[in-house]
Amino acid sequence: MTTPAHTTVGIVGGGPAGLLLARQLHLAGIDCVVLEARDRTYVEHRQRAGILEQGTVDALRACGAADRLDREGLIHDGIELRWNRRSHRIDFPALTGGRRVWVYAQTEVVKDLIALQLTDGPPLLFEAEVTAVTGAETDRPVIHYTHEGIRRTLTCDYVVGCDGFHGVVRSAIPATELRTAERTYPYSWFGILANVPPSCDELIYAHSPRGFALHSMRTPTVSRLYLQVPNGTDPDSWSDTQIWDELQSRFAIDSDWKLTPGPITQRAVLPMRSFVTEPMRYGRVLLAGDAAHIVPPTGAKGLNLAAADVIVLARAFADWTATGTTAGLDAYSGTCLKRVWRAEHFSWFMTTTLHTTPDQSAFDTHLQLSQLDRIASSPHAAAELAENYAGLPVG
Repeated sequence: MTTPAHTTVGIVGGGPAGLLLARQLHLAGIDCVVLEARDRTYVEHRQRAGILEQGTVDALRACGAADRLDREGLIHDGIELRWNRRSHRIDFPALTGGRRVWVYAQTEVVKDLIALQLTDGPPLLFEAEVTAVTGAETDRPVIHYTHEGIRRTLTCDYVVGCDGFHGVVRSAIPATELRTAERTYPYSWFGILANVPPSCDELIYAHSPRGFALHSMRTPTVSRLYLQVPNGTDPDSWSDTQIWDELQSRFAIDSDWKLTPGPITQRAVLPMRSFVTEPMRYGRVLLAGDAAHIVPPTGAKGLNLAAADVIVLARAFADWTATGTTAGLDAYSGTCLKRVWRAEHFSWFMTTTLHTTPDQSAFDTHLQLSQLDRIASSPHAAAELAENYAGLPVG
């Protein structure tokens, strides 16, 4: 592959945000280059989110990346909440005018987009480590990177940082121009993959005196489950029996429902944080996805927020190349941040309603249970949860 020296849009990061943006730009006739620091195997097996909102699915379909999703993705029309040994189902289509969500792992989204990119798309360079981005305030920002042992530069009309929270593109924006807001949480998620069919048809979110638990799935034969644990927990300190017993305890309701255990194939502890940086644009450098914002996973918003960012961005680039107007690019940060802050609030709400803290008082617990009772008894409260979970309009 000939390594280009210039492109219209330089995209740093080959995760779902960068790849979806590249696909949308390609279909709009806008040239771009994607630089990804890791190798293809790592990127395709990087475990992350598994819930896709309606808007994300619509975008994947529009760019021809949903054939396998439509065959293999699991359509979910709701979630189940559990607390005080009772359960309540939230019916998404009934409460949102027909919207729903899909269970389809980020690894599979990335595989589908990479296959398209390599077959019919602009350059995608793996193991291209970006070291700096300079000239953000000029009309020709430069990406400095190393690929195949050679130091290279790529001049761009615009640079988009899709390189995650620890990426380098955000550092191209002067610190004096950035405002950040952050919240950390006093607990983590202990996540497991298990080769056992799910014990439920839809996701179960459980509030328990012992802590939060989530039952999800990857496929009809692979379950994905999570336990709230203290920060710093060693995943190897739990035996398989302890994990399944604790999950069963936290999911317990007054019925004959039972959790089916199975062989655990992966385990990891995931810390939780909320983070937003503003603005999402400075000069000719723009941020998308985790480079600009992080949400705790309780609301299933991470991948979907990233997709929403690049949908807005692709439209803005299309308008710019077609008409010369930068109105969409100028409005990009403000447009996206409205949705970002709504998703941050929803993710915080789901997290603080369903998790318990080490020093939690009886008063705090009663507030949580009262909120869950309200959702179960009020169509308005249930609709607010359903609309946010299934996904608010993009742009």
